[in-house]
Amino acid sequence: MSYSGSGNTGGGAQNAGGWRNDGGVPPHAFDPYSQPELFRGVLTRRVFAFLIDLVVLSVPVILGYIFIAVFGLITLGLGWMLFWLAWPATIVWAIVYYGTSIGGPHSATLGMRAMDLELRTWYGEPGYFVLGACHAVLYWVSISFLTPLVLLVGLFNSRRRLLHDIILGTVIINSSVRTQVVPSARSSY
Repeated sequence: MSYSGSGNTGGGAQNAGGWRNDGGVPPHAFDPYSQPELFRGVLTRRVFAFLIDLVVLSVPVILGYIFIAVFGLITLGLGWMLFWLAWPATIVWAIVYYGTSIGGPHSATLGMRAMDLELRTWYGEPGYFVLGACHAVLYWVSISFLTPLVLLVGLFNSRRRLLHDIILGTVIINSSVRTQVVPSARSSY
């Protein structure tokens, strides 16, 4: 049990002293029935956001491989020994990219920002570095084992969450709609 901080809300013996009996779990911040515009077109835009992010991730990797190839020619083959670093560097680059972009102020990768999407936790908080890195790792693992059919999961739930979203407790929503729907944190005087 956790303390709700709001005092007794009239629950009798069950809620005496302000103690909650719901496990302290807050409700979902984004309701697909009262706010359907938050989830409209999200799956389609996620696919295009992924393709944009794939290009963003691929450009530095391709440039790195070209650099190693040219460096190997210049050093008469000695530079080609750096190719064994290329694959681990690619994985580190992808994890850092997703972690910093989802953990950034927009809570979205470049592709997600281009498609007007953002990642939020199920209780409404923005993403952070570890969540972004785990989101990327779980996505790539699920897509590797379940093929692109993992996208079908999003068709069968109202929040359009994919398997890795459900596991991590995240939701992808329309960014511009959220700023219109959610009231500002600043209160008027």
